[in-house]
Amino acid sequence: MGRAPSPAAALLLLLLLRAERLRGAELTFELPDSARQCFHEEVEQGVRLSLDYQVITGGHYDVDCYMEDPLGNIIYRETKKQYDSFTYRTEVKGVYQFCFSNEFSTFSHKTVYFDFQVGDEPPILPDMGNKVTALTQMESACVTIHEALKTVIDSQTHYRLREAQDRARAEDLNSRVSYWSIGETIALFVVSFSQVLLLKSFFTEKRPAHRAVHS
Repeated sequence: MGRAPSPAAALLLLLLLRAERLRGAELTFELPDSARQCFHEEVEQGVRLSLDYQVITGGHYDVDCYMEDPLGNIIYRETKKQYDSFTYRTEVKGVYQFCFSNEFSTFSHKTVYFDFQVGDEPPILPDMGNKVTALTQMESACVTIHEALKTVIDSQTHYRLREAQDRARAEDLNSRVSYWSIGETIALFVVSFSQVLLLKSFFTEKRPAHRAVHS
């Protein structure tokens, strides 16, 4: 039979499971040239929302982004940004809209990643959000582990995006080098063939034509 977990281990597991994720969305999508993509989310009043985005591939890795509140007011706008973060606490209840625009580009296809979160993160311990309490050693360890896990998740997301961006740049550079090599090869064959014809014309003896003489 398996050994029963200790009370300390059970408390640690329970507290970590209580760390619920915020409501939101994390998405990577394609944004064609001269196009715009919008997303909508209904949010209550006085709720914190945050938006992090980054252009992974395409062009100069830039995109236009803006966010509107339910009244149509622009609460965030940036043009030709590679990445950015935005945090806002809502003043009115309703549907908030944020859009990514590639309308300034006529041929560059973009890949965009964003992480949109709504709400404040709930406290990992029951009494942390209500009053200041002295934490036990186990509770302090749980809070430390929780913060470390959040840092690890953020770092993994960052490095995953950087890896995708670097891979796209490497593939684009490889394609350009391949096309350049093919062009150089064709040019080399054309020049070599032209030189052979030129040298052959130098060593080809032109004999004068003889006319027959009739008496």
